[in-house]
Amino acid sequence: MTSRPKALVAVAALAMATSVAAQMSVPEIPFDSNADLLKTPLDTYVGEVGGVGQNSMGQIFVYTRTGHPYGTIGDNRTFARNGSRLFQFDKTGKFVREIGQQVYGFNAAVGLRVDPQDNVWTVDEAANQVVKFDPEGNIALVLGRKPEAIGVRPREAGPGGGPGGGGGGGGRGGAAANRPPGSGVPGSGLSRPADVAWDKEGNIYIADGAGGNNNRVLKLDKEGRFIRHWGQTGNGNGQFNGVKSVAVDAQGDVYAADIGNKRIQVFDADGNYKSQFAGIGTPLTLCMTTGPTQYLYVSHAGDPDGMDDATIYKVRLDGTVVGRFGSAGKLPKEFSLANSIDCRNENELLIGEMANWRVQKVTLKGGR
Repeated sequence: MTSRPKALVAVAALAMATSVAAQMSVPEIPFDSNADLLKTPLDTYVGEVGGVGQNSMGQIFVYTRTGHPYGTIGDNRTFARNGSRLFQFDKTGKFVREIGQQVYGFNAAVGLRVDPQDNVWTVDEAANQVVKFDPEGNIALVLGRKPEAIGVRPREAGPGGGPGGGGGGGGRGGAAANRPPGSGVPGSGLSRPADVAWDKEGNIYIADGAGGNNNRVLKLDKEGRFIRHWGQTGNGNGQFNGVKSVAVDAQGDVYAADIGNKRIQVFDADGNYKSQFAGIGTPLTLCMTTGPTQYLYVSHAGDPDGMDDATIYKVRLDGTVVGRFGSAGKLPKEFSLANSIDCRNENELLIGEMANWRVQKVTLKGGR
């Protein structure tokens, strides 16, 4: 009766030892860090960094949680806003301006990306919205709808499909008959979106469901019209337990960080499952380099606060880990919930941290 439990303990211990040994065998990448990069005006603060990115001129954009949202009572619903702010800095970290003051969808910053045309995209998990700002700082596109107290669109008759997403796993289609009032047009109903990416045609991919109900990747055209979505809750191929980040390579393949299942899943542009890989811990965010040989940078945090177990992996697109750098902590060259990575330059990265309220500029040495 006692041999079986002892055997199970031995197997578990062996698996843990193998996992630790595999992690220890990953080469350390030497690096330098500037943890005091951003210079804000007096009484202006960077809080939890939801997202950081830079444009083609090296200007830095930071979407940061700076306080609690407040509500304004209207005629028929409550407007919540002002929980986050969008700052612009020059390439040296000097403050330039704030963009989008009092924007309706700025509640809880969770992501920011800068596209190849220098548009800045903010991702907000409380407003359930992705907002595109043009290079001048004007709002150019809004995706998703903020949760509302009352319905704003009546239920319509039409072909069936998935609620809020319009159509099932692979094609266009309406879901009007199954949408609840207020859900908007197909594809507009986001649930805790976490990231955004684009392919070379400008199609938009959204990681929709960082612990929310959707657990999907949503694909829209460059004007924000629904194309398709894929994914559901689970641990099988094409299923997710929290879609936390998304990236697209030069061939159009889509990489999705499946945070709860501790893996990266790879799909083609139509959402067909291709492969997956693990060995990258718990993936908080992805960043795809743009050089002739592309790599993924993957931020890992193995505990809720990122204070006990954290690092950043450099990974080939086949899932081979070529190196890692950094550890958990609050000192320079340490990370605590590194929620955002900008890797426009493969060996000069910007790392945005939630728990440490900062952006570190990391310079890798001896590139691989």
